[in-house]
Amino acid sequence: MLRIMSSRRSRHFVLFLADMFCLVLACALIIGVYPSSAMALTTRAKVTNSALLIACILLVRLLLGSYAQSWRYANESSYLLFVLADALGGAVFLAASDMFLVYKISVIHTLAALSVELLFTLTTRFVYQWHRAAGHNHKKALRRQAALPPDARAKTRVAIVGASDMGVQLAQELLSDRGAKYVPVCFIDKNREKVGNYIYKLKVYPEDEHVGLLAERLSIDTFVIAVPDKGPGFLQQLFEFYKQFGLRVLVYDYPANRMLQDGGEKTIREINIEDLLPREKIETLGEGQAAFYRGLRILVTGAGGSIGSELCRQLYRMEPSRLVLLDIYENGVYDLCQELQAVSQNTELHIEIGSVRDARRLDEVMEAHKPDVVFHAAAHKHVPLMEHNPTEAVKNNVLGTLNVVNAAEKHGVRRFILISTDKAVNPTNVMGATKRLCEMIVQSRKDSPTDFVAVRFGNVLNSNGSVIPLFKRQIAQGGPITLTDKRVVRYFMMIPEAAQLVLQTGCFAEKGDIYVLNMGQPVRILDLAENMIRLSGLAPYADIDIVEVGLRPGEKLYEELLVREETMRQTGDSRIFIEHETGPDRAEVEKKLTALTLALDEGTPEALRAALRHTVPTYQDAEETNLMAEEAIRRQEQVPAPGGISSQEEAHAQR
Repeated sequence: MLRIMSSRRSRHFVLFLADMFCLVLACALIIGVYPSSAMALTTRAKVTNSALLIACILLVRLLLGSYAQSWRYANESSYLLFVLADALGGAVFLAASDMFLVYKISVIHTLAALSVELLFTLTTRFVYQWHRAAGHNHKKALRRQAALPPDARAKTRVAIVGASDMGVQLAQELLSDRGAKYVPVCFIDKNREKVGNYIYKLKVYPEDEHVGLLAERLSIDTFVIAVPDKGPGFLQQLFEFYKQFGLRVLVYDYPANRMLQDGGEKTIREINIEDLLPREKIETLGEGQAAFYRGLRILVTGAGGSIGSELCRQLYRMEPSRLVLLDIYENGVYDLCQELQAVSQNTELHIEIGSVRDARRLDEVMEAHKPDVVFHAAAHKHVPLMEHNPTEAVKNNVLGTLNVVNAAEKHGVRRFILISTDKAVNPTNVMGATKRLCEMIVQSRKDSPTDFVAVRFGNVLNSNGSVIPLFKRQIAQGGPITLTDKRVVRYFMMIPEAAQLVLQTGCFAEKGDIYVLNMGQPVRILDLAENMIRLSGLAPYADIDIVEVGLRPGEKLYEELLVREETMRQTGDSRIFIEHETGPDRAEVEKKLTALTLALDEGTPEALRAALRHTVPTYQDAEETNLMAEEAIRRQEQVPAPGGISSQEEAHAQR
């Protein structure tokens, strides 16, 4: 630390000496050759005027903190402050010379001296800034080059797509960094007013069908997309256009479909499948909403899972007084806790290992931490596995939720948010049926002092058990990619987006309601698979094949989020809806749970499935449901509209 401070002081002292030299030189040139007009100035008078001018300028610079700035990173404000300091210094000199000097220089010569010394001084600053930046970049370049293998040290010639502020910023960064892996060759832009112009000596070419020939002529290796977000699907259009030329397509800090934190470093990166999902950009919570969680004690069950861990990350930034991570799997919450603790904050972090099946353990945790808010994300969610293990699904999802609900109510939790799923709507599998029962438990507690609500959304990209990791492994192995059915349509959401909307819902939720997140446009799994192959630099069906393996037990062709459109009401947030379905009361839910417990005691999967069909009236047969959906689709010749009544729902109503 002392060495750094000493080095900084020495640099400031060198700059101070350079300024002294510039001031003396300017005074010698202007005041030293002061003409003899009305009154000739003696050498002594010239020295006195020069000394006073220099003293006034240096004094004002010190008072305004000009020498406390890091001139290596100086910007417009730094230079304007410098000019202001010298102008004030000149004004102080004029006032002081009127008071103390008999023989003084004129205002015109004072301005001339100020102008010349300012020119000299600013020149030294520009040279200093350039030298420091060049030296830093050179050292960084040497380190970066040394770290690369010999065959990877060649520069990659890139065309920057977008001659707007973002593209210009990228070009400036690459041109100023001699160690950069990429070297910009040109800009490509569809704005005809920019085409033909030069930016940093890089020509702007039109975005048209001749881009491929341009890339060949200029030996371009890669296209880097550097344009601002223009809505869902925009990046996918650009990706598909430039991918057709057979070159690599990267993106420069594209903010769509991901939670870029403020101050995050901009990078050139690969395009992810999340970027190509037709989703609106999700803004962070406003200060008023984030303030809802500030200072509260919050418990998250299933904190080590995909959704649970992201909830914890976002909650931690809102500075609750205490954040309790509850999970049965210790490694997940341990890693998460280490990640959160790397950010210095006053929030208390606590890891509690335990299962939601253990009512006594839940009671101990609630008693110890007295949470104000509980997010219940712990659940078994894998459809085929739960279809094969219905007993475990009921124990963990239904009875586990009942345990958490009872403990929350007993210990005075203010708000309880259940993480539900679109598979709870007209369920065709055990997992969906158990989650619908969880929703019923929440709906039955309207008479409770605790606000019990549920938030329902669809599939989450890159979550544990999702298709994305599976497709990545299959592509890495050379294929083929296996699809259950090429007609399958699913709603998708990014993990940060889902967590963001869950937290948004938790701010204004009312007891007993089921909140449904707007999942946007449905996505064909086939399109998802084809895009992932293209992102890997391969061609679908040529390099990697895609084959159907058939729907698994309990799977739907088309998933739903809402049971009936007429019961749906939009909240103040256009992305969040409320389904006003009349829920069962406590007595009715207790009867259902008693019947389910008896079926569990019987110990056979058949008895348990029969009990689930009895307790969840909307539980349907998957094969029959898919056949009706196909018939409805053939009649209407359209895919289910998001947020409305789907073809499957109409088929169910007709049934």
